Amino acid sequence: MKTIWNNFKVAFAMYSKIPMPPADWEKENMKYALCFFPWVGLAVGAVSAVLFWLLQQIGAGSMLRAAVLTAVPVLVTGGIHLDGYLDTMDALSSWREKQRRLEILKDPHTGAFAVMGCVAYLLLTFALWTQPQGSGRWLTVQMMAVGFVLSRSMSALSVVSFPCAKSSGLVHSFSSAAQKRNVRIAAAVFAAACVLLWLWIHPLLGAVLTGCCLLNFWYYYRMSQKQFGGITGDLAGYFLQLNEIIILLASVLYTLSAR
Repeated sequence: MKTIWNNFKVAFAMYSKIPMPPADWEKENMKYALCFFPWVGLAVGAVSAVLFWLLQQIGAGSMLRAAVLTAVPVLVTGGIHLDGYLDTMDALSSWREKQRRLEILKDPHTGAFAVMGCVAYLLLTFALWTQPQGSGRWLTVQMMAVGFVLSRSMSALSVVSFPCAKSSGLVHSFSSAAQKRNVRIAAAVFAAACVLLWLWIHPLLGAVLTGCCLLNFWYYYRMSQKQFGGITGDLAGYFLQLNEIIILLASVLYTLSAR
């Protein structure tokens, strides 16, 4: 039981800014950490839903709601996945050879393409959150809340299933220390539960979102193998951020077309 608790603490300490008791970063305490990665998504989704409800109760306008819902994932996670997205944007936009792209991922400096990518990502997210009207607002929040969990489930699945680009780094550490079979099972169960919940909330939109996520997962695998020779922590963050904005985009477009 103590080992499970320590793995839980490692997952939240690594992937969120939610205060946690001190955790020992030992191999034993990282075996199942990725099993709890989707729980961070559950926290992001819960905070988003509660804040949305509170803003609705006080009659907040669409701009304030959009700003809060855009900021919540960054504030709860500390922007760790957004950082990976920005590093990947720099690397992909460099059009350099594979080894150089991997070096760019490790570079602590922020390039122009990362800045442009960040502005575009947050601006699009904000704009999308301003669009849903009436019952479409709550439907979008529900689908996104589930999407936060699904994106992390798929990201965890990739870490223990896809080849790593390097024999060092955070993803390799978690992948090496993880009990891969157990993590795969846990991630797959979370992912399946999310898909079933989507289909229960709204069968048609749930099916569309599931298809979009699977296509993005396929793109993530092919891109990481071709451009980097495997996945890294930055690429896993890139996938997660891309998956979340795809879910938001598809949900908003559906609610707009259904009006």
